[in-house]
Amino acid sequence: MIKGIDVSAYQSTTFDLNGLDFVITKITEGLSYTNPRWVQQRDHAKSKGLVWGAYHYPHMGNSPVEEADHFLEQVKWAPGDLVVLDWEGYDSANKGVSRARQVAYRDAWLAYVKGKMPGHRVGMYCNVDYWRDVDTTSNCGDFLWIATGGAQAGKPGIEYPWTIHQYSTANNIDHDVANFPSRAAMAAWAAGDTEEEPMALTAEDLEKIRKAVWESDKIAAPKDAPDIKTNPTWQAQSYVKDTNARVRALQVAEAGQTAAIAKLAQLIGSNVDTAAVVAAVQQSIAEAVVKVSVDVTGPAAAGKEG
Repeated sequence: MIKGIDVSAYQSTTFDLNGLDFVITKITEGLSYTNPRWVQQRDHAKSKGLVWGAYHYPHMGNSPVEEADHFLEQVKWAPGDLVVLDWEGYDSANKGVSRARQVAYRDAWLAYVKGKMPGHRVGMYCNVDYWRDVDTTSNCGDFLWIATGGAQAGKPGIEYPWTIHQYSTANNIDHDVANFPSRAAMAAWAAGDTEEEPMALTAEDLEKIRKAVWESDKIAAPKDAPDIKTNPTWQAQSYVKDTNARVRALQVAEAGQTAAIAKLAQLIGSNVDTAAVVAAVQQSIAEAVVKVSVDVTGPAAAGKEG
């Protein structure tokens, strides 16, 4: 992961860039406010080659199209600039707006801005509360920037794939990490030069995936399972083994039935008694079962020389 910050008019225009790879700046709020420092803040970040993005804070009782246009018109956008909706509404301008309206605003804003800015990554910022309790569709545009203050960097506490995590507000600055192995990787993604997901899977991530697939959702074992007493609930690998065993048994039964049918067909019209027919069918089934069992389990062990 790489480190970054997000800034607004509360921060200076010469914030410390040491150790950072990206900066995201607040540009507008509602239909009338513009951050008076945003240009200098952007130029300060870009002067050191950092990935840069901008966000809009909405007043969701307004038209999402009008607010989006107000936001977009402030910036002479360059390739690789990130575009973000800061989707939260705890202030007086939004507290009276219904949750349904807030979701509709979010969806309309993201769709409209992506249509106007198809060459840019258009995503959404929100905190875990909004993601869990207000969101209903998991729509975050091109990427999710999730905030969980006080959480460990890179562990926002959600399962949905995230791109940026705001984990701290220490020293009056919002601290973030982005899920990329390097600044160059984030810049390439932001510019649309790669189709890869912005996910740098660690060994810990892979272990979580393995456990989720193979060690979760335990279900009661079938009543006829041979180990029902010692293994009453199964994980995925038990079902794979059981399915394999049942398929092999079906192969054996099918082979026996096929052999029996073939033998009966040979005996139709012949002058043999019932006992002879039964004996012939039984012999055909036995031979077929032995053959299939050998094919399935491997060659039979060679006899010892006497």
